[in-house]
Amino acid sequence: MKKLFSVFLVIILIVSMVVGCRRDVPPEQTPPDNQGGAAGDRLPQGEDIVKIGLGSVTSIDSSTEAEGDKGPRAQVDTTSAAVAFDKNDRVVKVVIDTAQTGVEFDSSGKLLTDKEGNFRTKTELGDEYNMKRVSGIGKEWFEQIADLERWMVGKTVNEITAMKVKEGAPGHTHVPDEPDLTSTVTITVEDYLAAVEKAHRNAVEVGAGAQTLGLGHDISVGSSKSAEGDKGPFAQVDTTMAATAFDRDGKVVKTIIDTAQTGVEYDNKGKLVTDKKGPFRTKTELGNDYNMKRVSGIGKEWFEQIAELEKWMAGKTVDEIRSMKVKEGAPGHTHVPDEPDLTSTVTITVESYISAVTRSQRNAR
Repeated sequence: MKKLFSVFLVIILIVSMVVGCRRDVPPEQTPPDNQGGAAGDRLPQGEDIVKIGLGSVTSIDSSTEAEGDKGPRAQVDTTSAAVAFDKNDRVVKVVIDTAQTGVEFDSSGKLLTDKEGNFRTKTELGDEYNMKRVSGIGKEWFEQIADLERWMVGKTVNEITAMKVKEGAPGHTHVPDEPDLTSTVTITVEDYLAAVEKAHRNAVEVGAGAQTLGLGHDISVGSSKSAEGDKGPFAQVDTTMAATAFDRDGKVVKTIIDTAQTGVEYDNKGKLVTDKKGPFRTKTELGNDYNMKRVSGIGKEWFEQIAELEKWMAGKTVDEIRSMKVKEGAPGHTHVPDEPDLTSTVTITVESYISAVTRSQRNAR
């Protein structure tokens, strides 16, 4: 009897130890409500990504003309949104960012901005964007946009665009007036909602296995020109964007790449020639109007070539994509694909596109 009792005690002790050990193991981590997880996190059951989209809105409203001893300053604001949707068309993940790029000239029209400069988005600037000091709620831009993104998750685009708004500080006419946001988001959200709506309009289906979503940018002002002769200064900002869905192994499931190539023209007196109201369309939105086919050695328009590049990237890791073999093509085209699968379909320079996809992985969640 004592022997049986001893065996019983041993069994109880073993069970207790196993249960105790299991309590020390944290439960499977899933993203909190209305928030994407870190790269590699698995999606909650029933929230599979079935579509992703990329949308953008561009404005030059903050561009200024020459005045007195001050030269003109072009400013291009391109807001972009990468959005993932589930089977019920609800937002699963969303990443929003703005590339606010200034190009300065002196009073003679000479370009002052470094063409090789490091141009960062608002999210990349982080605390250096320096909005917190004038924020009534003491929050930086990246903190406020994160709260807005969390609010969007779980909603349809119609529910998002139906957001109640109010007038905030002078010039801020579309500030959230939703109970969940009034104490966390005081920035104007008009362009962010429009970019998300465009992303939904442009959304495409993705294959199974998409777990994370990233948005990356590559920004250049390399085609900007100083005034010359009767020609005034010209600012050109090329903002390349990539919305990319990755699987749990870090391989690209689907990427969508686009470029907002925005020109701001001045006359020789520094007066703005370009209409501030636009319209400003990306290369994909321009479609055949981008008019590259006529000079293409393979007779393909930009949107057709970028689609082939996107297909080539699917199933590869970012490291595999970055190791693409390249060659010099037409004059000035130093990073043209030299891969057998692409030589007859892609003759554009791909350096900025690979850079944007790489950055989209860094930001994936």
